[in-house]
Amino acid sequence: MAKFVFTPNKSSEIASYYDAIIVGAGGAGLTAAIQAHELGLNVAVFEKNASLGGNTTRASSGMNASESLVQLNEGIIDNKEDFYQETLKGGGLLNDRELLRYFVDHSAAAIDWLLNHGIELTNLTITGGMSKKRAHRPASMAPVGNYLITGALKQIQQEGVPVFNNTKVIKLLQDENKNVVGVQLETEGGTKTVNAKAVLLASGGFGSSNELIKKYRPDLVDYKTTNQPGATGDGLKLADQIDAQLEQMDFIQVHPTAQTDTDHVYLIGEGLRGEGAILVNKSGKRFVNEMNTRKIVSNAITNLNEEGAYLIFDQSIRDNFTAVEFYDHIGLVKHGDNLADLAQAIDVNSSNLKETIKTWNEAVNTKNDGEFGRTTGMDRSIEKGPFFAIHINPAIHYTMGGIHINSKTEVLDTNGNVINGLYAAGEVSGGLHGNNRIGGNSVAETVVFGRQAGMQMTKFIRNEK
Repeated sequence: MAKFVFTPNKSSEIASYYDAIIVGAGGAGLTAAIQAHELGLNVAVFEKNASLGGNTTRASSGMNASESLVQLNEGIIDNKEDFYQETLKGGGLLNDRELLRYFVDHSAAAIDWLLNHGIELTNLTITGGMSKKRAHRPASMAPVGNYLITGALKQIQQEGVPVFNNTKVIKLLQDENKNVVGVQLETEGGTKTVNAKAVLLASGGFGSSNELIKKYRPDLVDYKTTNQPGATGDGLKLADQIDAQLEQMDFIQVHPTAQTDTDHVYLIGEGLRGEGAILVNKSGKRFVNEMNTRKIVSNAITNLNEEGAYLIFDQSIRDNFTAVEFYDHIGLVKHGDNLADLAQAIDVNSSNLKETIKTWNEAVNTKNDGEFGRTTGMDRSIEKGPFFAIHINPAIHYTMGGIHINSKTEVLDTNGNVINGLYAAGEVSGGLHGNNRIGGNSVAETVVFGRQAGMQMTKFIRNEK
């Protein structure tokens, strides 16, 4: 089958007016574009980067949802309240309750909506902080982000929605009543003004901005990042210029398992631990419940003071997390025909590693992790050779803070009033995740609130209450 290639529109084709303008061609922006277009709006998507997809293309584990038909098909009886409470706990009880309730209540519908658009997430895995398998992914177990973006772009192309790359929004335009009525663009052909009745900011977070990291979290300024280079907070700056309220900007998530030994930082998806991988230190011993929240696991790795740790897994775990094939292809995976060989390859104590794996396998068999209390990601033991390891370190991964929105994705100003005509969705918005994002919730956020933005912009433009 030929590989799908999406060709963006040329900047010379930009019209002077659209019903709705979407800033950013990641998961939230593309979802909103499809939803709004299907509801009858004339929509355009503007992306500053040459490539499309944003950080969504780097998501590898899955998309969380509760009470989905996929879960029932696998015999998993879930409920929304557990999903709500576990996300709230994971976020330090600092989540925006209104956003979180909408998010949880519409998560299963988002899975169905994707299915109706040919994006089938019919396999399940589990992420840290969750008690059940809620992370939906392709049947092939391929990384969810690229699969979702490719599927969305196929829909965009099929529907004829214009998407312009290398096109940066540099200003939000307002009328005399402070309503947002368009944007100013910087294109390859110069600056251009485009009018609209609604604008959606879906431009991602600021995990690649040294300037903003230094401003809000100077203690993290020397950390590497898993973010794509364009994640520099442009949408936040645009919103701030018109007095939009920013919230929880110091809540920046460090992901525990990133491969930072090369110039390019690679996120090692949480789903690998969800399928059964464990973490060991330089002595070859476990030191944490690997399925705890990202904040706790990251701190445990940092507190080792050993410049990282190792993910350990076997062939059966590898078979259930196909992103490992990519990690191996680019040279991130160490191999051992047996545990002694693997210990030598990563320079850890062989007898300790063997004893650690033996103890872990017993914990899996009895479903009782007496050492660290792990209760999830225990479907398979580590005993089918060959054996593998990936060296990991914590890295900046996600910015939980952002533009203050309500559950309609409307942007609020610093007085708490709605800025008419302006919406935000995805990582550019703040509040949903509290002080720690649960793995699998970011992709879900882009679809749930991308759809909501598409619907609410349509209602606004139709002048419906």
